[in-house]
Amino acid sequence: MRRDESVSVADAWSGFHRLTPEQRLARVAEHTKLSAGDRASLTAASALPRELAAQFVENAVGSFPLPLAFAVHAVVDGTPVVVPMAVEESSVVAAASHGAKLAAAGGGFRTKVDDPVTIGQVELRSVRDVAAAKRTVGRQRKAWVADLNKSIASMVARGGGVRSIEARAVGKGRLVLHLLVDTRDAMGANVVNTLCERLAPVAAEALGAKVGLRILSNLADHRLATATCRVPAKALGGREAVRAIVAANRFALDDPYRAATHNKGILNGIDPVLVATGNDWRAVEAGAHAYAARAGQYRALTTYKADAKGDLVASLTLPMAVGTVGGVTRLHPTAKACLAVLGNPDAKRLAAIAVSIGLAQNLAALKALSGEGIQKGHMALHATNLALAKRKTA
Repeated sequence: MRRDESVSVADAWSGFHRLTPEQRLARVAEHTKLSAGDRASLTAASALPRELAAQFVENAVGSFPLPLAFAVHAVVDGTPVVVPMAVEESSVVAAASHGAKLAAAGGGFRTKVDDPVTIGQVELRSVRDVAAAKRTVGRQRKAWVADLNKSIASMVARGGGVRSIEARAVGKGRLVLHLLVDTRDAMGANVVNTLCERLAPVAAEALGAKVGLRILSNLADHRLATATCRVPAKALGGREAVRAIVAANRFALDDPYRAATHNKGILNGIDPVLVATGNDWRAVEAGAHAYAARAGQYRALTTYKADAKGDLVASLTLPMAVGTVGGVTRLHPTAKACLAVLGNPDAKRLAAIAVSIGLAQNLAALKALSGEGIQKGHMALHATNLALAKRKTA
């Protein structure tokens, strides 16, 4: 899609925020060809029956609705997308839409998403000779992988399965095995944990070690998602605005105190997409923060620079362990409807959309912070909440 086409697609949603909720839903339903059932799930005060809630969690008594909104103007890998976001914080959806519109002025977001490989960890303790144990793992790896894949034949048939087993020395007398498991469209926590428990006693016997912990890692650095965009300086107000945004990001690269708030803003965009689609947003948050500290200092997850033309080039990379099957993604009526709005994506496409919205959110925040400040727009939206609170307590 050419840049002018991306802009025209994004502009097609101009004025969306001024429509009534009913008009917004009608417009999205027409755009995404939603079924009547999905439309009903998106508008119900609680589309989650109490009986189903009781199957999801222990001691359930009901459900806790969040505002559900749509971010618009996004173009991801040449395709326009309306993005559902479940969030209570004022200005988040507006910022995501604004950032997406800025990116669309330069052609939209381009993404690169790794295959969905999740890491499972098997801790082996009391290893007498770690170097010798590593050599044993090297000799046994192929047989262990084959045995594990026999136990997940259906996943292997879908193109997934255990790809390899790596050995890492962690501390004295401890060897940690990493199972690299392609979980396809599932986030994969349960199957990976099961595989870890299957391998642990076999590996411990072969290495003369004791079994420790057996569980996946949320630092999913084998399944990274990257979004990039180029924003013309004109769309930002000129080259000085570009330089100000680059300097703001540099602050977050250099100072962990700033980086914590900077990365929280990125997750302001990502988390609501994951909540709306029934994904484990806590796992993605944990992985993002760990990845941000991978070089020994906690830093911004984004990079910004000015290109030869003076335009802004932005990029965001982080682990993105998401799924579109399993868990509650297809059981929760609202999550199912939100996935329909997104075109029923596979796991890699959902990761691409989520990381793009994270970059959109950050782009809008840095534009505001490096210019007039963030409070003007944020407090204008927050004022509605304050007025409602006053009426409730009057």
